[in-house]
Amino acid sequence: MCSGIQAPINGALGKKVGGFEGAFVSFFIGTVFLAFIVTFFGRGQLGNVFSVPKWQLIGGFVGALFVTAVILAVPNIGVAMAIFATIVGQMIISMVIDHFGFFGTRPIPINWNRVLGFVFMLAALFFIYRGSFE
Repeated sequence: MCSGIQAPINGALGKKVGGFEGAFVSFFIGTVFLAFIVTFFGRGQLGNVFSVPKWQLIGGFVGALFVTAVILAVPNIGVAMAIFATIVGQMIISMVIDHFGFFGTRPIPINWNRVLGFVFMLAALFFIYRGSFE
C-alpha cells in the first residue's frame, strides 16, 4: 500500500520542486520522522552500525535510487505503470537473490512452480495495466 500511495505523492512533489529535490525532501522528512521514532521508541543497538559489514549500509542508497526513479517516472508514465514496473523488477531481483542466497538469505532455488507463479503474476499485472486504458 505504501508504494501505491507514496508514488503519486512524491511524483507530484517532484513536478513542483524537481525530481532529485523531491527525493531529497522525501528522504529528509523520513529521516526526521525516524529520528523521532528511534529517540523515543528505539530499543536496538544503533552503535553497532559501525561494526556491520559495509554492504549492509547500501540499503539507504538503493532506497534513494528507487524513490528518485519513481519520482521521475510517475509524471511521465503514470502511477500504475511505475508501480507495475516496480513489482516486475522486484520479483525478478527477489527470485535471483533467493536462488543464489545473496545477502545472507537462505537459498530457495528457482523452479517451475516459482516461474509459473511469476508468469501468472505478469499476466495479471498486464491485464490490470491494460484495463487502465479502456
